[in-house]
Amino acid sequence: MNFADRLQQLPATTHLAALQLLDASGQVLATIENKPGQAGSLAVYAALAALYGGIITPAAARLGLEWYAEHTQDALAHPGKHPNIDRLRAWAEGSASYRARAVAA
Repeated sequence: MNFADRLQQLPATTHLAALQLLDASGQVLATIENKPGQAGSLAVYAALAALYGGIITPAAARLGLEWYAEHTQDALAHPGKHPNIDRLRAWAEGSASYRARAVAA
């Protein structure tokens, strides 16, 4: 399934202004905003967090890479072009989990 089709299956994110990703100490590592260019990533990360109890685990990260579909291959070919995918790649290969905190719209 391609990324556009996958997005149609994920829950709506209109209730979110952003999603903050936190490390084990509660420090914000990244913020994905609900705006053009980030809305698809917001939908992916929010859906992963919902499926995994508010936590992005290595298993969640691997699933997210599948959901990004063709964009994952583009990220592999062009490191840095897709930072939200690059982050999931790193997390999928690690052992740490990261908390996702919703910021209401």
